[in-house]
Amino acid sequence: MTTTQPIVFNPLDPAFRADPYPLYRRLLAEEPVHVTAFGVPAFSRHADCIAILKDHKRFSSDSRNATGYDPQDVPEMEGISDADRPFLFFDPPDHTRLRRLVNMAFSAKAVEALRPRVREIVDELLDKVADRGRMDGIADLAYPLPVAVICEMLGVPKEDQPQFSGWSAVLAKSLDPDIMTPPPSVLEERAWAIRESRDYFRKLVAERRKSPGSDILSALIAAEDEGDKLNEQELLSTCSLLLIAGHETTVNLIGNGIYRLLQYPDQLAKFRADWDIAPQVVEEVLRFDPPVQFDGRICVEEATVGGFTVQPGQFVMLLIGAANRDPEVFADPDTFDVTRDATGHMAFGYGIHFCLGAPLARIEGQIALRSLFQRFPSLRLASDATPAYRPQITLRGISELPLVW
Repeated sequence: MTTTQPIVFNPLDPAFRADPYPLYRRLLAEEPVHVTAFGVPAFSRHADCIAILKDHKRFSSDSRNATGYDPQDVPEMEGISDADRPFLFFDPPDHTRLRRLVNMAFSAKAVEALRPRVREIVDELLDKVADRGRMDGIADLAYPLPVAVICEMLGVPKEDQPQFSGWSAVLAKSLDPDIMTPPPSVLEERAWAIRESRDYFRKLVAERRKSPGSDILSALIAAEDEGDKLNEQELLSTCSLLLIAGHETTVNLIGNGIYRLLQYPDQLAKFRADWDIAPQVVEEVLRFDPPVQFDGRICVEEATVGGFTVQPGQFVMLLIGAANRDPEVFADPDTFDVTRDATGHMAFGYGIHFCLGAPLARIEGQIALRSLFQRFPSLRLASDATPAYRPQITLRGISELPLVW
């Protein structure tokens, strides 16, 4: 007699981090609403995740609505207040107002105009490694490209860009839920990154107020809607958000894309046969191995989703990586197919909080993957070993990717 082992969903498990998709497959088939050991309901079905993300009346992005929230329990960080949070963690009407103002500076036209410059940066990065015959796909391409782009967008001088990588890496860790209270050293490192980056942006904002440029920061300062403008605190928190969202997630998109294309040579052959399918390639990477694996909301009004009733104040986890492989939405979902129509994937979220930087991430991913594989026709992994993934929960990305040609 065979017995099915109970499902244990532990995002801290190294085996899960290396390959979460077998567990997602079980969750979708056996327990689409799974209550974790921490008492948090985790939703894996695409329809359930969409239902929660689009219902901003009953589900909140503001952690202050969670049961038991007490500002006294939040670790104090000198010089940083609760109001310093980016608008990503706000609800309407505050979120609506701030998002509208930022959208004015981050228009699709403004982002599309960056395409030639992104191509130049990619070419410069590949030029540096061309004669070596080897590179680290992360350190030499996936990591420096988005930080260079977002820094140029914000008008950050090139010599200051390295420190942004350090701040971004630390701040990205804060996207993980604090399942256990972080040690003081982690909290202090987080506070340091926030303070240092805010101080830098404060000086940069002051400079742009005096001498506006053609960068996004100048556009954010000038953004106005019916007399409403971003105040300095809002400008600084938005810059921090753009730093993380415009960098860390794109690093993982490019890194995951390189690895998956090399892992599936038949799909790489399809790409090589038609470089113009780069947009489809990127969408399939986003669906198959999304850079952001989880999202979360706090229930503010009793709601039943997927047959499960959520109570006010309860935190819910949305398993984006599982929803992107829901067989009810995607045929043969565990197959990596660069020619499929991946429309409907949730890699950039859904609803009012849909990723502001999605158009930019797509452009960077398309150009990086196409240029890399065009430039080095014999590109291959330097090792048969499975790449190690970074020790984070929310973001899924490879730490090192040795390549040779």
